Amino acid sequence: MRPARVIAGLGLVTAAVLALTAAAVGGRAFAVAAVVAIVPLPLYIGVVLWLDRFEPEPRHMLAIAFFWGASVAIVVSAAVNGIIDVVAGPGWTAMAGAPIVEEALKAAILVRFYVARKDEFDGVVDGVIYAAMVGLGFAFAENVAYYGSALQQGGPAGLALIFTLRGLVAPFSHPLFTSLTGMGLGVARQSGSRAMVIAAPAAGFAGAVALHALWNAGASAGLFFFVVYGVVMLPALAVLLAIVAVSLKFEGRVIQAQLAPEVATGLLPGDEYARLCSVRGRLHASTAAFRHGGIAAWRERHAFHRAASELAFLRRRSLIDGTAPDPELEAAYLAQLGADAAGSRGLRLPDARKPE
Repeated sequence: MRPARVIAGLGLVTAAVLALTAAAVGGRAFAVAAVVAIVPLPLYIGVVLWLDRFEPEPRHMLAIAFFWGASVAIVVSAAVNGIIDVVAGPGWTAMAGAPIVEEALKAAILVRFYVARKDEFDGVVDGVIYAAMVGLGFAFAENVAYYGSALQQGGPAGLALIFTLRGLVAPFSHPLFTSLTGMGLGVARQSGSRAMVIAAPAAGFAGAVALHALWNAGASAGLFFFVVYGVVMLPALAVLLAIVAVSLKFEGRVIQAQLAPEVATGLLPGDEYARLCSVRGRLHASTAAFRHGGIAAWRERHAFHRAASELAFLRRRSLIDGTAPDPELEAAYLAQLGADAAGSRGLRLPDARKPE
């Protein structure tokens, strides 16, 4: 099925979810809640995408991840959690049912990407980015419902309190939980070990469920929430960001190793090669391209960076899978790399080999 149709379908389900929320809380409360939930959303998404420095993921896959979280994951988890409520009670739902059900449903699209789109799921950073987008979609749909209910029941003061907790203090909760699953799948993708292919995703999912359950326990225990937030959630977020930073350095080394032949053949000059292997070097080069050539030069530079990354990770995947790179795809990337490298020689770019 075409990505546009998938996105349209998920978008319609998301619209239905929001319509049900509007019916439950009332049109006025829903309108205010939707605005409050939407306004900070570009900032949240921007932070996530900023982490994806070397090989930005396809926009349609990011959109599918977001809308999956806001639609299918929300609808099915609400139905299953409702059944658990009736059978076992709200306490079991919050502490066991919801964490398992919600994390499993959010993980489903990650597993789909991992299996069906291996060319766009190369490692830990990719797993975290996709997982964060799923979590943001899920949190968005939840936030509209929570904000609308808070406004309906507690007025502006109730809305302000819930927004402070969910929108300012902890907007990263669902992205953080699901990122553990994404990280596990990313480790599995990078590893050549069959045992790790099973163990890493399982450990990541177990961590996501445990962290989610602990969060729910804190949220229902008054002031204990702030203990959980300060002692568990913030350190967990810091560790995740540190892992992403280390993974970005690893990706830089992958690019360095896989593009070395192009330096030897003269396709890539040494200073250009150094810039491609560094987040800072790429950022400085993009900034210089924009400063000297405007948006058109910036776009060309971005395409050059992307071609270099795609070529490097194509070769890396082949090494892991024990297969030869697709010759046509490799030739296309090499052609683009050579053309863009030649075109950028007229720009005055910073020398990435000089210390700053």
